[in-house]
Amino acid sequence: MITALAGLFISAFIAATLFPAASEAVLVTLLLETSIPPVLLVVIASLGNIGGSTINWWLGKQVEHFQYKPWFPVKPLSLAKAKIRFHKYGEWSLLLSWVPIIGDPLTVVAGILEMPIKRFLFFVAIAKIGRYTLLTLVTLGVMPA
Repeated sequence: MITALAGLFISAFIAATLFPAASEAVLVTLLLETSIPPVLLVVIASLGNIGGSTINWWLGKQVEHFQYKPWFPVKPLSLAKAKIRFHKYGEWSLLLSWVPIIGDPLTVVAGILEMPIKRFLFFVAIAKIGRYTLLTLVTLGVMPA
């Protein structure tokens, strides 16, 4: 069980950073093939995903130092588009931090714009916990797809 939970945490963490990963597949597999309580799986996946988003926020705060490094994964155009969206919708845009492609840059932009960490965590936690809860409910047949 510990290995499965660690794998879920790591996959969710990586999925929330700027590197591609599929934590949803890991969660669904564990929901269907283990007896681990679904609430525990949602908590572990959410904590990992929130942690990865927090790394993005920190990278955003450090972007002046890193943005021109060859390994830095955010292209200037993607960053500019995310800044525009973030300014247009404000901190509420972080409720979309779970959405592939746009979510990760939004969390970086929140750091660039020096959004306070407590506000950042509030909005990101709602988004991440909501996504994993919904996925769990649909997977277990509690809610229709």
